[in-house]
Amino acid sequence: MGIWLNESSVDGFILLGIFSQSQTDFLLFSAVMLVFTVALCGNVLLILLIYTDPRLHTPMYFFLSQLSLMDLMLVCNIVPKMAVNFLSGRKSISFAGCGIQIGFFVSLVGSEGLLLGLMAYDRYVAISHPLHYPILMSQRVCLQIAGSSWAFGILDGIIQMVAAMSLPYCGSRYVDHFFCEVPALLKLACADTSLFDTLLFACCVFMLLLPFSIIVTSYARILGAVLRMHSAHSRKKALATCSSHLTAVSLFYGAAMFIYLRPRRYRAPSHDKVVSIFYTVLTPMLNPLIYSLRNREVMGALRKGLGRCKVGSQH
Repeated sequence: MGIWLNESSVDGFILLGIFSQSQTDFLLFSAVMLVFTVALCGNVLLILLIYTDPRLHTPMYFFLSQLSLMDLMLVCNIVPKMAVNFLSGRKSISFAGCGIQIGFFVSLVGSEGLLLGLMAYDRYVAISHPLHYPILMSQRVCLQIAGSSWAFGILDGIIQMVAAMSLPYCGSRYVDHFFCEVPALLKLACADTSLFDTLLFACCVFMLLLPFSIIVTSYARILGAVLRMHSAHSRKKALATCSSHLTAVSLFYGAAMFIYLRPRRYRAPSHDKVVSIFYTVLTPMLNPLIYSLRNREVMGALRKGLGRCKVGSQH
């Protein structure tokens, strides 16, 4: 049966969502929309600061701008549709819309996972080999790192989208989730999905465990290098930079591994929906806050930008 051509392609799916129409859930929905707004503004602001301030034209901030772009696209792929469904009371999503949402979601989560791993390598080179850093992390290398993250993420997204949308869906159309996520959709397939489950697990091992192993190795070496530093100021600066990255990594990988690397028998829709909020809404909001509020260069660029706006408004 070809992609887009099965019984569910006529009517699409019904997303049961995470909120009911109760007053408590309306407050929770309002909180999610507030988080979404902060994520939107925070990531747009961080991208603008990085590209307009020459002091932030370094490999670390280039990778950070790519991370913000991924987060921005991720929240825009999930939250607006969820909000429309909740406010209108119509919970439907077309078959094509579901496939597109899966493709974007898997691509962005995969790209972000790889980028976080390669950002850890960047920190390792900066702290352990500062004299060779400009050569090892040249503009060409940075573009290759960012490009490979996007490329592997998009490839993973296309593979999972095509595989999921090629399955026959001839029974229930109710997806017990607030967006089209592959594990939730597979439960509705009226065919043996064991091969697809194996493919999904293999993709997740590559896209999550490989970069996670790079992170663990990089930070083990970074810790050794920091402990050997003679300057207390250098140690403090290195630990501050790395702790920000580790906070973002822990939130992202913790949630993603919980969803995708658990045995199927331990999965519960209610748990999956709550945990999915972490890396679809919360992490994209926290990343710009974590990297900017604890970073002197970013805060300096923000003050400089605000000062420029103030002077401009006076004229």
